[in-house]
Formats: sequence, C-alpha cells, structure tokens
Amino acid sequence: MASKAKAIAAKSAKSKAAARKYKMYINGEFVEARSGKVFPVINPSTEEVIAEVPEADENDVNRAVAAAKAAFNSGAWPQTTAQDRGRILFRLAERIRKEAAHLADLECRNSGKPIVEAEYDIADAATCFEYYGGMATKVLGHVNPVPDNALSLSLREPIGIAAQIIPWNYPLLMAAWKLAPAIAAGCTCILKPAEQTPLTALEFAGYLTEAGLPPGVANIITGFGEGAGAPLVKHPDVNKVAFTGSGAVGKAIVKMAADTLKRVTLELGGKSPNIFFADADFEAAIDGALFGVFINQGEVCSAGSRILVEKPIYSKFVDAMSAKAKKIRLGPPLERETKMGPLVSKEQFDRVSAYQEIGKKEAKLAAGGGRPSSMKHGYYVEPTIFYDVDNSARIAREEIFGPVATVIPFTNEADAIKIANDTPYGLAAAVWSRDIFKAFRVVKALRAGIVWVNHMQPTYVEAPWGGYKQSGFGRELGPWGIEEYLETKQVHINLNEQPIGWY
Repeated sequence: MASKAKAIAAKSAKSKAAARKYKMYINGEFVEARSGKVFPVINPSTEEVIAEVPEADENDVNRAVAAAKAAFNSGAWPQTTAQDRGRILFRLAERIRKEAAHLADLECRNSGKPIVEAEYDIADAATCFEYYGGMATKVLGHVNPVPDNALSLSLREPIGIAAQIIPWNYPLLMAAWKLAPAIAAGCTCILKPAEQTPLTALEFAGYLTEAGLPPGVANIITGFGEGAGAPLVKHPDVNKVAFTGSGAVGKAIVKMAADTLKRVTLELGGKSPNIFFADADFEAAIDGALFGVFINQGEVCSAGSRILVEKPIYSKFVDAMSAKAKKIRLGPPLERETKMGPLVSKEQFDRVSAYQEIGKKEAKLAAGGGRPSSMKHGYYVEPTIFYDVDNSARIAREEIFGPVATVIPFTNEADAIKIANDTPYGLAAAVWSRDIFKAFRVVKALRAGIVWVNHMQPTYVEAPWGGYKQSGFGRELGPWGIEEYLETKQVHINLNEQPIGWY
C-alpha cells in the first residue's frame, strides 16, 4: 500500500510540474489574481492536471470592471467606427483559423470532446466573429414620422459594460457567441469562462491586442461562480449580464441583477423532445435520434434527450437505436475515430452516473447504464438508453446533461404534442415525418424556441438561438444577438423657427 501511495504521489507531482501556468487578461495585460490564488485544470480523459489558472475574487472583478468602464467612457474605443470594429472582428476570425489546430487540440484536452467535433467548433467560432464583423456596419437607426415640423430619430447605441458568463460544453464557441456581438455593438466586456474549461478563452485573449482591440474593451477572468461570477453580476457598473448555463444559476442571476435593474439574457437548460412519427424515414430517424442525444457526450443544452416514438414503430425503433448505440466508439478525444469522449469533470460524471441508477428504477434499460469496463481512467460514461419511460419520471423531466436517452411511446399527433410540451423547459425540439403538413402543424404547436424538421442540432450563426419557459429569455446569434447589446435613444430636433408659445 505504501509503494502504491508513493507512486500516485509521484504521478501527481509530475503532472503538476508539467502543468502550464496561465494568467488572466485585464486591461490589455496578462495578470495574476491579486490574492495569488490559483486552481488546477483537469484533463477529463486522463484525470491529470494540465494547467493552473488564477482564481479571481471580488478585487479582480472590480479591476476588470474598472478597465471596461474606462475603455467604454474614454480613450480610443468610443471613437472607433463601426467599420473599424468590423475589421477587428475579421482579424480575430483570421487568427482563430490560423491557430485552429492548436485550439482544437487544447479544447479536446480541456473539455474531453472528440477532436473532429472540436475542429468544427473552432471553425464555427471563427465564423461567428466573421458574421459580426459584417454585422457591425449594419446597425441602423430610424427616422420616425411625427405630426410636427420636427425631425424625430431613433439611434442605436451600445448598452455599456457587459458581464458574460459561459459554460464548459463549447468553451471557445460560447466565448465567440458572447464577445463577437458585444464588440460589434461597441460594448466593453468582462468574460468569465467556466472554471472547468478556461484554456481556449485564455489562449484567445492573446489575440485581442494583436487584432487592434484597445485595452479594457475585452477582459477575461477565471474563477468560480461564488468568488467571481456573483460579484460580477452584482457590480453596479455592469449594465448587462449574458449567461449560458443551468436553470438554477440563471434564476440566481436574475435575483442578483434585480437590485441594479441590469438587462439580462439567459440561455438555460432543456429537455428537448425529438419526435418520430411512423411515416418518418426510418434509417435517417435512427441516426437523428442517436446524434441528437449523444453528440458532445450529451453535454448539449438542446440535446434531444426525450425521444418520442409513435407506437407502430416503437419496438423496432428501440431495438435499432440500441443496437447502433452499442457500436458508438468511446475513446481518447484526440483519436479521430472517437465518437464520444469523457464527460467534462468528476462532478459531472457523478451526476450522470446517479441519473443512470435512477433510470434503472424508473424504466427499462436497453443499452449502456454505467462506466465502460474497458476505460479505467477518465470520466467516461456509456451511451445509455432507457425505454418505456413515463414522462413524469425524473429521467424524463430533469436535465441530465449527459449521454442518457429516454424513449417514450405516443399514440397520435395530439398525444405527441401533449407529451412534448409537458415540461418546464422550451429550448428545442425536432419533428420527423414525411408528411410536411403534419410536421408543420406540430411545429406550430410546440412551445420551443428552436424546432427542427427531419434533422437534429444544426445551428447557424445567421439564425436566432434561445428558448421559451424555463429555458431562458433573449436570443443569441443573427441580428437578434447584436440587438441584446444595444440601447435605443429617441432624438427630437425642432425645425420651427418660432417659439413654442406656451405662455
């Protein structure tokens, strides 16, 4: 036992010595936390420490907000034209594409996602900066027709200082979704990446100055929700909070932001229905069901985790889906054949494992249900399918955020709509049918912000992203995304030469 303990200690010491030490990015400089505290970043595939990053607290938040406030109110940024903001965003996109291989590799090591998926995510992040580079010059005001000899204008102006808190499932892409529209609008930002996955955001910070962004416009701090996130949300100089994450944290943010009446946008969780009618293309439907719930290890807010199947094809569907699920290749994220990597952290592994055990008591198990016996290290979970699930079961109502599918039978169109909408969430949904009239009737009836027909999970920067009900409010992407960072100002210009004549 003593020799085993020594070996573990030696391995830990070696891993810690090899870990890269990162700094935060505040006011155009890389800095330590004022407390000097750091915390480890873990590779979820090997469970080894791969980096150390600063643990920000309220003092660091104040420093970052002060930098963002100064940059918004004075200096070069308020004088920067829309064309110049667009050029900065284009340069950032170009740099991301140049460093794509390095960023994808780092994303894999930090988050556990397969390399092929990481490469798509990095490319999408670059596309997001390019899109908002073009959008920067498309922010338009209006001339309002008024019944006076006057000119009435509506101007669009940046909202001010934005606090942006992002999750761990798409680290650099979520940073792009937040930073790109804010910069295009002329805001200044403080971005806090998830404590589990801060590395690509910190790598990206090094590109900001090179792209021509003035100091203080974009600041990136690392830390935990209580120590850094909460002070950021509460700060009186922050004008807007943009958050992507869990519903519980989203509710807490709304309460904290209420004291200063900040504008808040929330993209929260989901329990999205993926609805399959008997007339759907069967093979495409099976692939769509698997992809919809197991992509990115199921760590997707819009995952089609409630799979609703019409009864005539129900048994055949469960059998086919289970057979294919058992062939999904789990493995190290950097191997190109890998389809599913590990979950992001030990905490998430324990959470998903607990739901697997709950599911075994609530429904029937068709595939998976535990940790792969061949994977001795890393936070790996088998793709898991439960069937004959009642929509009132915990595994059908609570967001698991892992590779766990619940298959639910339905009898007809009305029954499918009733089950699909019987959830506190409303982020996404999908409908599979060859009958376009039926499909569109269901689309109109579904209470969800994103609905796909004969597909699952396509996401485009040009289209709005956000949910109904407890999946949040506000929209990201497309012109809707930049709207969330703009204020509207009415300007009245009197064109009469005579006095008003009030007295």
